[in-house]
Order: sequence, then structure tokens, then C-alpha cells
Amino acid sequence: MAQRDEVLAEIKEASHILVIQGENPDGDSLSSALALEEILEENGKTVSMYCAVDTPKHLRYIEGWDRVSNELPAQFDLSFVVDTVAEALLERTFSDAQLPVLRSRPMVVLDHHDVEASMPFQTINCIDLDAASTGEAIWNLFKSTDFKVPLVAKRLITISILYDTRGLSTEATTPATIRLVADFVEAGVSLPELDEARMAMNRRDEDIAKYKGQLLQRVEVDHDLGVATVAITWEEIEMYSDRYNPAVLVLDEMRLINDVRIAIAYKTYPDGKILAKIRSNRDAPIAASLAERFDGGGHPHAAGFKLRDRDFEQVQQEVKSAIGELL
Repeated sequence: MAQRDEVLAEIKEASHILVIQGENPDGDSLSSALALEEILEENGKTVSMYCAVDTPKHLRYIEGWDRVSNELPAQFDLSFVVDTVAEALLERTFSDAQLPVLRSRPMVVLDHHDVEASMPFQTINCIDLDAASTGEAIWNLFKSTDFKVPLVAKRLITISILYDTRGLSTEATTPATIRLVADFVEAGVSLPELDEARMAMNRRDEDIAKYKGQLLQRVEVDHDLGVATVAITWEEIEMYSDRYNPAVLVLDEMRLINDVRIAIAYKTYPDGKILAKIRSNRDAPIAASLAERFDGGGHPHAAGFKLRDRDFEQVQQEVKSAIGELL
């Protein structure tokens, strides 16, 4: 892992460490941030957790989510950005008011995505391309060191791995990933307990279930290209996002439609912002490459991008053209 020794040296020198998530928190970013917090605090550090947006409710089964604040602390010696290398996913974090504070201290970018880091100032980039999730990258950072890793951190790293590998089923899952989960289970992590907690938090109100049906009815399929798309309006985002991410409701079902290889859910906002979540099947591992064409990123089978001040219909056409080229 590049820069590993430099990162460990920075940690040992710091007293107060800030852990930052991107402004699209998911199961990997949240659980890896919390795992890093647990390890650092176990080893005598003071840790603050920051994310510019609230933790989505469907992720609140992950214990510790309520320690994440949307207020930057006044004092810290070192910061970590976890699970993203993209400045576009840290727009609010790098606001005019906060940027001078953040750039005045060392910042480590800790990730596992094969995307070139783009930050507004020089950072220490610790990118572990052998890790299936940022949580596994955190384990690789601290293993074979004198840092103690408590059981609660192992539990959080397991959540991270299971989230980003869809239960150890993606191509990013390596024998080392599976052995690590097995070691953590042997140490006391309970996979059934993790799944029960996730299921309990992800139960949906009746109106959410009915809304899912409405979204599926609006899915448009280009059978020749193998693309399924759905557009989610600002009114729907306002009404439902606090309880469940509308895109997450339908993307997996969209991927199961005959002939579909790529599923995309677009969110449109009144300020002209467009967010896209991309999921691809095993026979079309282009999600990350597609997202990168629009200044986004992610994994071969799960990625996303964010645009501003663009015509939505034109963006859709450009995305389809890019898919045709990539396939």
C-alpha cells in the first residue's frame, strides 16, 4: 500500500484526528470511518467524525452513526478522507470557509478505488487497490503494526466488506477478503446479528413500498443498448429520501430486466444538479469507466457521478453514447 509508512508516522504524531466522509455516504464510507475512529481511539487518539450531509436513515443500523457531525471541529492535527478520492464529492466540505482550515493540516486520502485523486491541495494518498472495501484497506494499514484493533472495529470492517462486495459476491472479493471475514467471525463477529440489524433498519413503510412500484413502472429500457433508466424528481427526493434513498429502492430490480446490462437512476434538483447512480451486471463491468467520463467514479459494477448546470435530456443522450462506446 503506497504511502503506508508515511500515514502511520502522521498518525503517531497527531493527537486529534478528523475523519471525513464524502457527501454521498454509503455503507462502506460510514462503517470504515467508524472503524478508523475505533482503532484510533483505542490507541490513545482523540477523534472527530465529519460529513457535510446527514447519515441516510437506511444506514443507521450501523452503530455509531450518530457520532458523525456536520460541523467541522475548531482544532485537529490530521484529517482522513475515507472512501473517495473525488473533490466533486466534497463540495460542501471544501467550502470557502472550511478550505483554509483543512489545507493547513496534513490530509490523508484513504481509499480502494482505482481512480486518480483530485483534491484542491496536496494530500497523502493511501490507495489500496488490493482491498475490496475501504474497511479492508484500513485493516491492511494497521495489520502487522503495534496498533490495537478492537472487536468493534473488526465488526465495522466486516460491515464495510459485506456492503461493498454484496455479501462477498463481487469480483473485487479476493481469497484474502474471505479469510479476513472468517478471522473476524472466529474473533467474535456475528454475521447473523449484522444481517438482523440491517433488516430491522431497512423495513419500509407501506407508502415507500408503493412508491417503489411507481418507480418501477416509470423505468425506461433501451433493449438494443441494454440500458434501463429511471428519473427521480426533486419532489420525490423531498418526500422520500429522509426515509429511504429512492435510487436504492429500484436499481437491483432494474438490473434483472431481460436484456439489461446497465441500470442508471438519475436524481434531478431545482438548482440544476444531476446525480446518477450506476449499477452494471457482470457481463458489462463499465460502471466506473462510465462515471469517470462525467467526473465521477466508483467500482466496475457500482459507480456514480454528479453534474451541475446541464440539460438533463442531453446528459441522458451523452451517457447512452458513452455506454455504446464502452461496450
